[in-house]
Amino acid sequence: VAVGFSAIIVDAIIVCGTILLGVLVGRLLKMDRSIALLAACGSGICGAAAVLGVDGAIRPKPYKTAVAVATVVIFGTLSMFLYPILYRAGVFDLSPDAMGIFAGSTIHEVAHVVGAGNAMGAAVSNSAIIVKMIRVMMLVPVLLVIAFFVAKNVAERDDEAGGSRKINIPWFAILFLVVIGFNSLNLLPKELVDFINTLDTFLLTMAMSALGAETSIDKFKKAGFKPFLLAAILWCWLIGGGYCLAKYLVPVLGVGC
Repeated sequence: VAVGFSAIIVDAIIVCGTILLGVLVGRLLKMDRSIALLAACGSGICGAAAVLGVDGAIRPKPYKTAVAVATVVIFGTLSMFLYPILYRAGVFDLSPDAMGIFAGSTIHEVAHVVGAGNAMGAAVSNSAIIVKMIRVMMLVPVLLVIAFFVAKNVAERDDEAGGSRKINIPWFAILFLVVIGFNSLNLLPKELVDFINTLDTFLLTMAMSALGAETSIDKFKKAGFKPFLLAAILWCWLIGGGYCLAKYLVPVLGVGC
């Protein structure tokens, strides 16, 4: 399946637009900046995995990360069920390739994309998964940019306090890109890859469980409804903005160009 540069351009617009919109709306709602950034990155890139990645760069309190994860899981799940229904009903008037680009560039989690894509047919699913993986790879430059701004803010505070500058590079993001490149070479046997994928799922589950163990309902109440309102606004942008890009920009760029 060839999705071409049109998918890369759409992904870039969605990722950048979602993060910028999330930060802006978060300020308008007078939200906690960490939660706003976490929710925006989770909505714009790859759901809970992106939230945990950004968590490693900005190191917020655990409950803030848990709140952001909850928002992307809720709205990602809604998308997984809503997209196939609207596509089958003809509301999303797109070709299979364009629908794949739309789904892959706007649905939160990889698992959500797989579920929604399979419900819409193989042609949609194949394109959607490729577009989603391109979007996932955009996590690396986003983390590097975030790390730069975090380091800049820390440096400014250190200068004011007379301290020394310390820049924390998110090495896990670099290693993530290295692993993607290595995996693309297909050097490992399928059995080992399957084992690594199973281990990956287990470790992610443990990380999420640990996050939940440090969170309580009281802390969710402390965060209030604003994170979910922000996530709802971003969800509407993903559906509306993503559909317009797939409907009007993709045909101009051409699928597979």
